[in-house]
Amino acid sequence: MKAVRFHEFGSPEVLRYEDADQPTAGAGQVLVRVAGSAFNPADAGIRGGTLPFPVSLPHVPGYDVSGTVEAVGEGVTGFEKGQAVVGFLPMGADGSAAEYVVAPADALVTAPSSIDLADAAGLPSVALTAWQGLFDLGGLESGQRVLITGAGGAVGGYAIQLAKRAGAYVIATASPRSREAVAKAGADEIIDHTTETVIGTVSEQVDVLFNLAPLAEDEFAALVALVRDGGIVVATTAWMTTPGDDTRGVRTAGVFVTANAHELTQLVALVDSGELTVDIARRLPLSELPALHAQAAAGAVHGKIVAVPDAD
Repeated sequence: MKAVRFHEFGSPEVLRYEDADQPTAGAGQVLVRVAGSAFNPADAGIRGGTLPFPVSLPHVPGYDVSGTVEAVGEGVTGFEKGQAVVGFLPMGADGSAAEYVVAPADALVTAPSSIDLADAAGLPSVALTAWQGLFDLGGLESGQRVLITGAGGAVGGYAIQLAKRAGAYVIATASPRSREAVAKAGADEIIDHTTETVIGTVSEQVDVLFNLAPLAEDEFAALVALVRDGGIVVATTAWMTTPGDDTRGVRTAGVFVTANAHELTQLVALVDSGELTVDIARRLPLSELPALHAQAAAGAVHGKIVAVPDAD
């Protein structure tokens, strides 16, 4: 089969589009014929060796996948050949930037039927991050207020949609480039962080602050004043300490997204009911994935991009 792999850690130049052995499904695993492999910024961190996932070399990147079941391993039930599936793969295992990938059966669910199967690869990890941050950790409920900083990315788009569906009032920060997408996702208020200060614009405290942006530590700490007593600050920014305020009971939580078939099944159902939109900026052939990594390193990638196996 064809796959994108790196044989050493480093810059995008270490990626190769090459022949690789097709994997086989072991006990508890499913062999998936890949339809789509979503690119995520963390892929670059794993490739560069800056994220602490113990991968074996050579390594195939890509931890979001959509495709069809090709074969099932011993002990696997509930899946059959040809079934359309989607999943969030273990980040340390060989991934979906290939024609075939093996996945733990419990990481896969039936794919949405209302969108193209390749595009469904843009759902799992980012939508689960939004869900787990808002609800599992943030405890967001109907009638509450949430401030989502850095809402212009893929996680932010899902977070806005999910928070609105839950009945929350959503304040989102975004750049002018992302404003239209953030508005389309349903934010009640949009703060242009390039021209406005968040502190000076938010008029009423929020129950949940969900940070998705690479803020400076002092800037992040200042935002805690916008959280009500007893509220919570949730962040995906694992490289810095999430600030809180013990004197006011403002708690903190860090999102380390995990595969959760029950939650992913609910997300798929929301897509098929029209309550959640999967927004894909573009698709590209798998052979062009190394070039995409280079574009991302230059800051030239915006929106969710899905790689699809090259046509024969």
